[in-house]
Amino acid sequence: MSGFIVKNIGSVINGKDVIGAGRYRQEVRNPFTSELVGTIDYATAEDLDYAIETAHNVFHKTMKKMPAHERSDILRRTSDLLERDTEVFAQTLTREAGKPIRDSRAEVGRAIQVLRFAADEAKKIGGEVIPMDAAIGGENRMGFIHKYPLGVVGAITPFNFPLNLVLHKLSPAIAAGNTVVLKPAEKTPLTSVMLLRIFEEAGLPKGALNVVMGTGSEIGEPMVIDERIGKITFTGSAKVGLRIKQIADFKKVTLELGSNSPNIIFDDADISVAATSLVKGAFAFAGQVCISVQRIYIQRTVYQEFLDKFVPLVQRLKIGNPLDEDTDVGGLITEESAVRASEWVQEAISQGATALTGGKLNKSVLEPTVLVNVTPEMKVVCQEVFAPIVSVIPFDTEDEVLALANDSDYGLQAGVFTNDINRAFRFAKELETGGVWINEISTYRQDNYPYGGIKMSGIGKEGVKYAIEDMLESKFIGIKLL
Repeated sequence: MSGFIVKNIGSVINGKDVIGAGRYRQEVRNPFTSELVGTIDYATAEDLDYAIETAHNVFHKTMKKMPAHERSDILRRTSDLLERDTEVFAQTLTREAGKPIRDSRAEVGRAIQVLRFAADEAKKIGGEVIPMDAAIGGENRMGFIHKYPLGVVGAITPFNFPLNLVLHKLSPAIAAGNTVVLKPAEKTPLTSVMLLRIFEEAGLPKGALNVVMGTGSEIGEPMVIDERIGKITFTGSAKVGLRIKQIADFKKVTLELGSNSPNIIFDDADISVAATSLVKGAFAFAGQVCISVQRIYIQRTVYQEFLDKFVPLVQRLKIGNPLDEDTDVGGLITEESAVRASEWVQEAISQGATALTGGKLNKSVLEPTVLVNVTPEMKVVCQEVFAPIVSVIPFDTEDEVLALANDSDYGLQAGVFTNDINRAFRFAKELETGGVWINEISTYRQDNYPYGGIKMSGIGKEGVKYAIEDMLESKFIGIKLL
């Protein structure tokens, strides 16, 4: 804690802190140590109205007129400032989210890349020429499509990646020329305010980005229904995502929701490589990742060989304070989350599952847990655990495992380990997910490809280039030559 200053923060609207004056104040505590990291003052309904109106006005007066090269330069300078402040951001991420410090530094590194991707894409936004004479009667006419920013984007973000998932919403919105009202997760709000400050230092006009603190019911829902907001981009639970879809009216909506990612290992794969990769994929940030490895399907001929390699690797993971450089696994975001996950494990065991390792609970820490003898209807298999729990399931045939993997309400991302190229392409086609990795874990993500799911995993795509497309309006312009 040496050198770390506990601060009270609130919403930041039009560049100004909005704190005090009877607003509800909440503590932000380190999930592992319970030490006080900061306090936040929640916004009032009037604060939210002011934030949306500010974003609306700044869009019309400034951002929609800003040339692409200026937006690009702001994003590039922000990435440079984030790189300058890497350790400050990483330490804050670890303290407010409980993320191991090595993972926090990796998140900052990815966030820098997101900003640089956005800086590049800001200069590539273009239209399309339409061949009007392709239609009978279209002679002597020209047509083209021009793209315009939407206006105000409402962004609602989760606790698990308080920097990078926020930037997956902010950076494409700004690259496209929009303004933003951001509601960060109540448990991890500090990074968002720090991020706003470096955006402003980089030259983003005050009021182009506003951060509003509060709960989903008191701040999130009013944002979704406000007519001045042109798009909502949300990452979180399927339950909340469905609610947003129901009340968003005619707004554009991007929903990045849950998953219970399947990873399939065939007997022709490198079992040692698969085991090592899957340990990281299942237990990084204590499994609190949307695309975390949750279901591992192993061809029966190598099932025991895989377990003999996988389980010892899991047992070697170091549980400890996330600020320690050698910690692999810390606590869950709250003790309540850890208790819920532990109850799911105990329920599975009572239904016939076996824990080969882990399962012990200590406050917010659940030991990395490997379950076998599970069945498809158990919560640890069919629902999203969002905890350090993985189920290992044997299979015999391709058809069998394909049916098992697709037997899910979710469909975000999957991993397949095989050296058979024909099989790889078959599974890439047949798996019901938004993304498929071959010889890589489902948890792997780069920030420049289209990322998003099907079924209850969501609507729309992230990945800077693809998010920008959905933050623009296309207008057709035709000319008749006289």
